[in-house]
Amino acid sequence: MFRYAAIAAGGLLFVSTAAVSQMQAPMQAPAMEPASMQKMMQDMMPSATDSASTKAFKESHMKMMKSMHVEFTGNPDVDFVRSMVPHHQGAIDMAKVELAHGKNPEMRKMAEKIIGDQEKEIAMMQDWLKKNAK
Repeated sequence: MFRYAAIAAGGLLFVSTAAVSQMQAPMQAPAMEPASMQKMMQDMMPSATDSASTKAFKESHMKMMKSMHVEFTGNPDVDFVRSMVPHHQGAIDMAKVELAHGKNPEMRKMAEKIIGDQEKEIAMMQDWLKKNAK
């Protein structure tokens, strides 16, 4: 009924078996209705009334969503990496929109960091794929 784990203070933390089962279960994405999916896609499409930054963000979202549509291999490691490369590229593209249009120094600094970090991670993932995705 209960499992326990030691905590730093030396006490015990009791967790119900049901709670542990839920923590160990794989994430289940809620099913998306076709109409909701269509609305989401329409909302991402740039429109004539969008500001330049909104148009650029929407374009980066559309590019990322299209690029993340990968053929799954059944190998979770390969599928993870193949999905994360375009996800990281999307972060880079959005950070570039911030640099082109944003004014807040803190956010601009964050955008620069994101670009550097994500470029390094993309390079590592592409290298890993070359060695492991067969």
